[in-house]
Amino acid sequence: MPAVDEAQIDFETIELLFFAYRDFVSDPDAILARIDMGRAHHRVVYFVCRQPGMMVTDLLDTLEITKQSLARVLKQLIDLGYIRQMAGAKDRRQRRLYPTLAGRELALALSEPQSRRIAHAMEDFTPEMRQTIKRFLERMRGRDEAVAIAIAEHDFDDSGDL
Repeated sequence: MPAVDEAQIDFETIELLFFAYRDFVSDPDAILARIDMGRAHHRVVYFVCRQPGMMVTDLLDTLEITKQSLARVLKQLIDLGYIRQMAGAKDRRQRRLYPTLAGRELALALSEPQSRRIAHAMEDFTPEMRQTIKRFLERMRGRDEAVAIAIAEHDFDDSGDL
């Protein structure tokens, strides 16, 4: 295993991101817990509401999950009346997803406290500061090939520890 220079690790930012994410999802998690749902349900309802009519394959690509992972959650959301699945108008093999009114209301209820949290955090920021934050978050997205290679090169024992 390669030696890691601890001085090169930005622990402060890592911890800030960890705690910010924990708190960012805590409000929707509490709402979801009351209706026996979890974060997977949140992600599906969110993206279907943001892109009504999206194909199941597009949702799989967006969430970067397998059909099997999505199947149970999507079935629950359809059975509970939050999502509608319809065949495509031109290609009947396509499965298009639409939020129901209840699905849209759920997505908004989950997003509202998150939006409030963001607004509070940036209330005294200039437009330039807000744009810098958005650029930072955009740069954090996606896979970093150098990180993926380093992870692949590390040996993990059976417990999953380094």
